[in-house]
Amino acid sequence: MRVLEAKLLNGTAQQYQALDEAIRTAQFVRNKCLRHWMDHQGVNRATLYSLCKDLAQEFPFAQKLNSSARQASAERAWSAISNFYRRCQNQAAQKGYPQFQKHCRSVEYKVSGWKLSQDGMFLTFTDGFHAGTFALYCNGEARRDILTLKINRVRVIRRADGYYAQFCLDVDRREQVEYTGQAVGLDVGLTHFYTDSHGNKVECPQFLRRAERRLKREQRRLSRKLRTPSRLRERRGAKPQSKNYHKQRKRLGKVHLKVQRQRRDWVIKLARCVVASHDVVAYEDLQVRNLVRNHHLAKSIHDAGWSLFTGWLDYYGKVFNKVVVAVPPQYTSQDCSHCGHRVKKTLSTRTHRCPRCGVVIDRDENAAINILRKGLELLGGEWNNGTFGQKGTAPKGGTPGEMSTAVVEGQPNTVSAVAEPGTRIPCL
Repeated sequence: MRVLEAKLLNGTAQQYQALDEAIRTAQFVRNKCLRHWMDHQGVNRATLYSLCKDLAQEFPFAQKLNSSARQASAERAWSAISNFYRRCQNQAAQKGYPQFQKHCRSVEYKVSGWKLSQDGMFLTFTDGFHAGTFALYCNGEARRDILTLKINRVRVIRRADGYYAQFCLDVDRREQVEYTGQAVGLDVGLTHFYTDSHGNKVECPQFLRRAERRLKREQRRLSRKLRTPSRLRERRGAKPQSKNYHKQRKRLGKVHLKVQRQRRDWVIKLARCVVASHDVVAYEDLQVRNLVRNHHLAKSIHDAGWSLFTGWLDYYGKVFNKVVVAVPPQYTSQDCSHCGHRVKKTLSTRTHRCPRCGVVIDRDENAAINILRKGLELLGGEWNNGTFGQKGTAPKGGTPGEMSTAVVEGQPNTVSAVAEPGTRIPCL
């Protein structure tokens, strides 16, 4: 499945208000389904589908929402429930009990409730809310794919800068690239975004830190416009917050949205470059949820976007038919990449010095080499610092990160005999 996005333009205030009502109704249906599951036993997906029909008969505003959109909201509730059951069955530490939604921002339609124009320039919503027709703003390639490919679902999303329509297309994305026979291990960090097993380093852009001054200024302006409960008592009958407050809230949201888009765009381009230039990519399977408990590093970790980066590595591994491996991070920084001796270090120690073999190497590069070694072990390959294109084992001092002929012998996609390309190898 491929998702393409287009902005909804040229709509009136009443039309956008109708989209807001549809989003709130979808949230209402989802919460009702979740409440029904909490109050009754033996509830399955079919039961939630039947509940959607009953809600439409009981509540007039729910009747306005398209039937397929109501079913999609029930599917969202069932997805949260099934994930909770799966985590309980796997005895996960965090069960993730389903919660009610308070600030939903999207509504999803299936094959009905919307209509696309023949030229792909306009999108019309035909449900009971009568949102009407909107102009679609996207590039020519995306518009051509929307017109030619099968659309499974249409999702309307409200963001700080407007409303967007996401088209879920029934297509598998595949791209052909040249196989290089190279393998690389990646060690992510805060000073450098990642350090690979070749010694190359990529600086962390820190988009949130750069925009922090503007964020603080906009947040101060928002706080000045906030009406406290004491002021509301003085002006009885006044609305909870003024129009200027909501305008400033949208300005602040746009700044956050820009930071999010900058980080996402940078991560996507970097992940594509890494996967396209290597046949095997190994990275640490870090538990970011546990790492952000350190309040001294939480903001920097969130700003780096490690989980976003590894997710796009897995995605481009499937697109380019490459192997992407997630390895356990235990002792990757402590073990010596040359002799395997374990050297205890603190976070402030940035250089690895082995007392046994005497090797001196950068801490992150040492960890990246260990990550690559673990990745090749998971794939069944051999680590011998071999030189690509030569038979046998190269002497010490060969280029780290190149795969020996035991794994690749100049033929593309020979790793597929060990693991299916594009699949994410879980940690053992």
